[in-house]
Order: sequence, then C-alpha cells, then structure tokens
Amino acid sequence: MATPEDPSESTFRVACLCAEWCGVCREWRPAFEEQARAHPGLRFDWVDVEDEADAMGDVDIETFPTLLVARGSEPLFLGAIPPSGPGLARLIASLQAQPGPAPGLDSEAAPLLRRLQARVLR
Repeated sequence: MATPEDPSESTFRVACLCAEWCGVCREWRPAFEEQARAHPGLRFDWVDVEDEADAMGDVDIETFPTLLVARGSEPLFLGAIPPSGPGLARLIASLQAQPGPAPGLDSEAAPLLRRLQARVLR
C-alpha cells in the first residue's frame, strides 16, 4: 500500500489524448508542451489514441483535444477542452485546488487511467 509520501500517489498528471492525423492536435501540441515546461512539478503525457487503442479500451474520443487529469491513481477530469494554453493553465489550477474529482466525472475515467498507467504512462 502506498503512503502519502509515495510519489505515485501524489503525482499530478495531465495526459492529452489526441491523434497524429488530427490537425487541431498538431497545432495544439506546442501549447501543451509549453504548459508542461511552465509546470515542471507535474507530469505531462501525449497519448496517441490510435497507437494506444488497447489501452483506450472502449473509450471513444470524439473531440480533440481531450484531457485526462489525475492525482496519483485518482482521476480528476476527463473531457474535451478548447486548445488554449491559458485555458489549460486555469483548468490545472482549479483541479489542483479541489480535493476530489470534477463534478460529473465520466465513469470510464478510472478504468482508463488504470489501463494507461499500466501500459503507457510511466
């Protein structure tokens, strides 16, 4: 069992679920990477949903970009966002400030996070 000091339990992670063929994703990636540099204490991951189809399971991403944000093994947010660096920064700040998941969190968020952590996110 992990202790509160265990980084795997407290690591704040932002995973962008995108596709290489998506023009919006390609245009968004530099802003996403800029936010990663602006938040060096957080983990940022770029996940190509087609390359990681097995990890995605039955989750169907219909709108890009879609983010999965988690604190350790607890998903906080799963949803599409406008491709905006400042908007992402505001989302991160609001999720860091709240004690638990965003209201209305999709029931697929936790199983998706577990699959991605096991196969993709290191």
